[in-house]
Amino acid sequence: MKTIVRACCAMALLLGLTLSPMVGQEPAAPAGEAPLIQAVFVLDTTGSMGGLIHGAKEKIWSIANMLVTGTPSPNIKMGLIAYRDRGDAYVTKLTPLSEDIDAVYADLMQFTADGGGDTPESVNQALHEAVTKMAWSEQREVYRVIFLVGDCPPHMDYADDVKYPDTCKLAAERGIIINTIQCGTHAPTTPIWQAIARSAEGTFAAVAQSGGARVVVTPHDEPLARLAAELDATRLYYGTAEEQRLGQRQAANAGVIAQTGSVTANAGRAGYITDGAALKGPAGTIDAFAKAGSKDLVNDVTSGAVMLEKLDEKLLPPDMLKMTREERTKLITDLQAKREALQQQMTDIAKQRAAFIADEEKKQGEKPADSFDQAIRAAVAKQARAFHIAY
Repeated sequence: MKTIVRACCAMALLLGLTLSPMVGQEPAAPAGEAPLIQAVFVLDTTGSMGGLIHGAKEKIWSIANMLVTGTPSPNIKMGLIAYRDRGDAYVTKLTPLSEDIDAVYADLMQFTADGGGDTPESVNQALHEAVTKMAWSEQREVYRVIFLVGDCPPHMDYADDVKYPDTCKLAAERGIIINTIQCGTHAPTTPIWQAIARSAEGTFAAVAQSGGARVVVTPHDEPLARLAAELDATRLYYGTAEEQRLGQRQAANAGVIAQTGSVTANAGRAGYITDGAALKGPAGTIDAFAKAGSKDLVNDVTSGAVMLEKLDEKLLPPDMLKMTREERTKLITDLQAKREALQQQMTDIAKQRAAFIADEEKKQGEKPADSFDQAIRAAVAKQARAFHIAY
């Protein structure tokens, strides 16, 4: 964070500008609170990016899992911006920063490669929206990071665009790091991607046009994905009508992911749920179920946050309204016992899967930044140190 402030001030002196001390005067996070990582992925979704989009769908869970395994274990919020160009079906599509990675992934699943054609794309607009339209935290010691992934340079001939040098300057003032990942070897892209990263304290990486993601299929994928679906079915959303609607949307997202995502991607999601729970959740709970804005009755009763006998019946899930008190208690107890058994099975299988993948990657000789996901991992491992998070 201090290096960002120093770089920003140095730039200001060179340009004769006076900058407000936004970053330096922001309040720090409360003592003892888990660190926060906010990561926004700005992805080119034009016709040439099919391989990258497919790889992102396969790798987002391993990226999320890597983020959550920092020391100390951080809270994670992710966001997405898909971009194309003017005249295409859309210029940008935004998915807000959220702790609910299922919701982010459900949006990612809708991305397809199409449009483009004239080489330059609406990079300027996408990058500016990433800096200005996301709900970035204003606290100090938050690792705020953007990953710009694409293969073509920005249109610099759109008169009403905010050009990338101005956006990079604004990002530096706000303490937002921008990393760039170039897919392919289109020569005009390289110096601009390098300049963007350099101007916003980020790193530049070049990978294959396809994104270079290597998907390792393991014999543990199918059982792990199946157990995750069983775990999803133990959720009991309660609360106000709006809170229960939110819970049902989250359950629907999990169903869509299970049905439309690959077995390998679903296994990656299962690993994220399992590792996140083991690292962050209280004993006997599945922390990954405590999604932002939703309430899970099994979690809250088991942890002692809610006393079932004192809960207003209006807040109960509809299926529990006809039950006796004893039946309600038994349902919670049975679901919690099932969760603990499933979690243990998933933890064991996830470890075997991780070991299998590590062995395969070692055989393939994967380098730290020869694919977009490895480039992300390398950047995070280096940059997170400044925010007292170790990988």
